[in-house]
Amino acid sequence: MSGQVTGIGGVFIRAQDAEELRRWYADHLGLQIEGPAGAQFAASAGATSVFSVFPADTTYFGRPDQACMVNFRVDDLDAVLERLRAAGAEVDDETMDGEYGKFGWAVDPEGNRFELWEPPAGE
Repeated sequence: MSGQVTGIGGVFIRAQDAEELRRWYADHLGLQIEGPAGAQFAASAGATSVFSVFPADTTYFGRPDQACMVNFRVDDLDAVLERLRAAGAEVDDETMDGEYGKFGWAVDPEGNRFELWEPPAGE
C-alpha cells in the first residue's frame, strides 16, 4: 500500500531563546543545529525510530505541560550522562537497562525533559 508513513523525519521543539538552546545542545550533546534545517543524522543499517502515544496523565515526560519528549540515540549513555552532570544539567539519578538497551533522562535549560538511549550492542 502506498501513502504510508515510513519513519520519523524530524523532531521540532519551541524555545524562548532559540540561539541559546541550540548552543546548549551543541555544547552538551554535540548536536550542531544549523537554523531551521537542524542537526541531520544518517540512519545506519537496521536503525529504527519509534513513534508512540502516551496517556495525557503520563509522568514519563516530566512537566505536565510538556507535550512531547525527544529520544536521542547515543553510543555511550554513561559518558553522556556524566558530561551533562558535570555541566550542571538536571539529570535523573535513575537509569533503565533492559532488552531494548539502556535509557537515561535529563532536562535542557528550558525545562524540556529528553531521553537518551544506548541500543544493545550490534544495533
